[in-house]
Formats: sequence, structure tokens, C-alpha cells
Amino acid sequence: MSRLSKNTTATLIPCLRYRDVPRALDWLCQAFDFERQRVVEDPLAGVIHAQLSFGNGMLMLGPVVDSPYGQQLRQPDQLGGVSTQGIYVVVNSADALYTQAKAAGAQIVIELKDEDYGGRGFTCRDPEGHLWSFGTYDPWADPAAAELANAEDS
Repeated sequence: MSRLSKNTTATLIPCLRYRDVPRALDWLCQAFDFERQRVVEDPLAGVIHAQLSFGNGMLMLGPVVDSPYGQQLRQPDQLGGVSTQGIYVVVNSADALYTQAKAAGAQIVIELKDEDYGGRGFTCRDPEGHLWSFGTYDPWADPAAAELANAEDS
């Protein structure tokens, strides 16, 4: 039996922290075609929570703060510019998004290429150093993945 909620579009939602949330929102929308879904502002603290959508996926953003949750996280600039995780986004055209991201100032760390496992993609960093991979490979379209999902629904 699946533990997935049938009442929501995406059940896995990455959360990232940014030092400059308004700038990150603008940049992610410009560079990667994310769309603002919700932005919550506090009169004193500024943006305290934001949600961006891309297709049926979502990303939540918040500020870097000294809170119980925030103390569990480190920013790439605190780790010598490396990330401990990355986000993969399925796109229709990796070539078009590569050009757009590069024009917006994304730091390309793995050039656009055809992947051995299928699809075409690239990996880059945003202005605050978070790692992003974009590609045409869709693991849900893979026959083995579809078979597994169908078996879980049974």
C-alpha cells in the first residue's frame, strides 16, 4: 500500500534557504522559468516563506535564520562553495534552458551533454551556490519506474 497522498500534485517538495530571498525569487523565475505560487512577507523580516512552482513540482524557499531548523542547514558559502545535495528538474528542452540559465548568470558546472542513461542535461549553481540539474530524462517515463508505480497503486 502506498503512503502517498492522493490529494496533492507533488508529494516531495525541496526546501532551500537563501540569504537574499527576494533576489533568489527573481533570479529563479528569470533563469529557470519558475513561477511564484505564494510569497509570505513579514513587515519587519521581509520574505519569510515562498513557494515556486515548475510544472507539477514545487520548491519552498525561506531566509537563512538562526532557528532550530535553520541550525541544521549550511549554505554552500559556509562549506567552501560545495553543496551537500542538488535538485533535478525534468524539462522539455535542456538546450533552451541551458541558454537561458547561462544568460541569467548561472555558473555552469557540468556542461550540456547527452547522458548515458538517456536524456540530455546540464548542472549549474545559482547565485548563492545551490546546485541544480536540468534534463530531459524523466525517470517516471522510464518503463521500470512506471511499472513500479503501477505495482504500488495495486
